[in-house]
Amino acid sequence: MHCKNCHSQLPSNSDYCNLCGGKVIRNRLTFKNLFEHFTETFFNYDNKLLRTFIDMFKKPEVVIDTYVQGVRKRYVNPVSFFGIILTINGLNIFIISKFFKKYLDASQMMGNIASAENEATRKIMSITSDFSLEYGSLFFSLLIPLAALVGLIVFYNKKYNYTEHVILYLYSMSVYSILSVVFGLLVLLTLPNKYMSFAIVMYIFIFVYHCYIFKRLFNLSIKQLILKILLFSVVFFFFYIGISILVTILLFLTGTLNLEDFVPKKN
Repeated sequence: MHCKNCHSQLPSNSDYCNLCGGKVIRNRLTFKNLFEHFTETFFNYDNKLLRTFIDMFKKPEVVIDTYVQGVRKRYVNPVSFFGIILTINGLNIFIISKFFKKYLDASQMMGNIASAENEATRKIMSITSDFSLEYGSLFFSLLIPLAALVGLIVFYNKKYNYTEHVILYLYSMSVYSILSVVFGLLVLLTLPNKYMSFAIVMYIFIFVYHCYIFKRLFNLSIKQLILKILLFSVVFFFFYIGISILVTILLFLTGTLNLEDFVPKKN
């Protein structure tokens, strides 16, 4: 008998390959064993996916640092973890755009103030909503190298290089995305008009969660943590302003916005 993964010779009674560790599959694929494989992969407490997710709350410094230090078997590697999340995000975006798109209108958070705003504000809100659905996964992916760059600047005297900061955010943003998708769909199914409020709560969560990770991973005191977070916020804000200016220029160049849009409407 040969291993179907690495083709090495195996004893006939082997359940696992002693060379690559692959499981020996003797039965043909059926819905029953496909379901068993799915539940074993995603819902078994001992599996690496669930262990990674749980330990990113219990001991995130262990999950991140062990991978950086070369341990590859204990937890799901960050690229695979993030790849799973992108798939889940894609399904989530499809569901929202198909059934709940109207609840992504950011103007509902402004109440009566929105009616006094100019046409440019309404256009930007509409574009933001459409962009978040159409290019949400791309934006989410690009956010990670940007956050890693800011993290490298803020924690320049710490032990991590740029690539290792990327690993940190692949793990942390994947956790955020899982919670955002699961609880976001629950909110849409039960209290859809509160979805934008839920989004704000999740922004607060991701801020607090990263404070927690930074403190544990870099062994910071409360004073050091506050200073680093303030510096991180300032640096990220400047990046954000720069990107916003570039996007606004692009909107003008494409004709999506014009100067007349900024003139308040007369009652």
